[in-house]
Amino acid sequence: MAIRYGCFFSYAHGRHELMRRFKNALADALRCYLKPHFDNEDELFIDTEQLGGGDDLDRKIARAMCESVCMILIYTPKYEAHAYTRREHAAMRQLEAERAAWYPLPSHLIIPVIMTRHPDSLPPQITESSFYVDFSHFTMATGDLKSNPDFLPDIDKIVQRIATHYHHQKKHTPPGHDCNQFVLPDVPPEWRAVPSLTFPKK
Repeated sequence: MAIRYGCFFSYAHGRHELMRRFKNALADALRCYLKPHFDNEDELFIDTEQLGGGDDLDRKIARAMCESVCMILIYTPKYEAHAYTRREHAAMRQLEAERAAWYPLPSHLIIPVIMTRHPDSLPPQITESSFYVDFSHFTMATGDLKSNPDFLPDIDKIVQRIATHYHHQKKHTPPGHDCNQFVLPDVPPEWRAVPSLTFPKK
């Protein structure tokens, strides 16, 4: 498997400017600070940038995930209810299990970035991670993440985690590993059960 991307962005698309602004600001900051760690690989895979009309979406996404070092999971409550993002999460868990057979993983491959918190709680798929960062205080008024002291420590933690996995994978990936064989799993169940509605008796 040739590494092509530092990390795969997994997120539920939004119609409004806040999601686009956050995604672009985070991507810009990560590209800036990841670049010195890599050889010739692209820092990120983001579907809106690398996919075009007529692409076989499942095949292209599966290959990009397989060729990525890690996955950035941009968490919003919409993420956990969206079938396709749950498939991406399950796929990276499969890749994590596969790579754990090649070398002792220094940490999880999924890096959750909290954009919006769920009003009840974060799901266990996020909280069970050994590391996640909370950017829920990001707003339309937030300045450039690349130079914002409120966010730079967490940006650095993300970059260091990706760089560590990058060097491990460059060293331990079996020769001839074929990402064309990797496919996205079926839609997994929703992360949290939807409570049934109850109404007071009249």
